[in-house]
Amino acid sequence: MQVSIIKIGGNIIDDEARLAAFLDSFSAVPGKKILVHGGGKLATKVAEGLGVQQQMVDGRRITDAETLKIVTMVYAGTINKNIVAGLQARGCDAIGLTGADGNAILSHKRTHASIDYGYVGDVDRVNSSLLTSLLLLDKTLVFAPITHDGKGLLLNTNADTIAQELARGLSAGFEVSLVYSFEKSGVLLNAEDESSVIGRIHPAYYEELKASGAIFAGMIPKLDNAFAALRSGVSRVIIGKAEELPDLLSGVSGTTITHA
Repeated sequence: MQVSIIKIGGNIIDDEARLAAFLDSFSAVPGKKILVHGGGKLATKVAEGLGVQQQMVDGRRITDAETLKIVTMVYAGTINKNIVAGLQARGCDAIGLTGADGNAILSHKRTHASIDYGYVGDVDRVNSSLLTSLLLLDKTLVFAPITHDGKGLLLNTNADTIAQELARGLSAGFEVSLVYSFEKSGVLLNAEDESSVIGRIHPAYYEELKASGAIFAGMIPKLDNAFAALRSGVSRVIIGKAEELPDLLSGVSGTTITHA
């Protein structure tokens, strides 16, 4: 049995028309499916309006106590429920979730030798049985990037990581396709040139791209998660333009991440 796990982020979330077009395409995807969304730009905007300074390190947000409140409100509230409502309007029976709901995703607070990421979570376990049960009821799952530690603490967790962990957790029981869709046509050799899409990236080439500076910031955790997904049994990983979702799923467009 197949399941498509699709992560949406970047400028698509902030653009009402583009998000609507994406939801049209997503709702038409056949079979079992999960949507994972980010929303960092809206969270940053809200934080700035409240005077809460934001810090990013290697494309990842430093989450202090006030920022945790903001991202929980924005991710699990405004963005998640608007997407769920949009899918319901398109005849797609969706359920909005965080990692705390049904104990879906258990995490621990990140520790790092030199950087204090604050209330950022690294995933320990995905409740595959819960997710499988919901998918078999023909429910479409919409995940906000908030997890929990099982002790009452919510944690901000990278949405790309959540998509990868969900894919890994379900790979034993499903043939999983993992798609990272955003505003670009794929991984670009030149960030300013949409025509410079790299069709395939294998591990050695990825190291070359990082060393040369062609890939940096937010693209690094995205690709790290893509390769981790492949190593854990996910059938295929594709990165590309949200508006081209049918072509991404059929392998016609975007960047395919490969073992070799």
